[in-house]
Amino acid sequence: MSVSGLCNICENADVEHGCDRCGKLVCDRHWDETTGLCTECSAETGGGRGESEEPTNPDDMPDGVDTYEF
Repeated sequence: MSVSGLCNICENADVEHGCDRCGKLVCDRHWDETTGLCTECSAETGGGRGESEEPTNPDDMPDGVDTYEF
């Protein structure tokens, strides 16, 4: 995708990507290649975590964290 302007996150002049979710123009530093999203949207959506990843092992969780199965 060819885009021009300043990165909407850091205002860097080297913008090369447009976020598929929010439409922000972002530089390589603020682009998540695996999700096609800016780093802000990637963090909000869980970073592209999919169903194929193994669930978290309850024994590896910090104390006080409960897990529920429905």
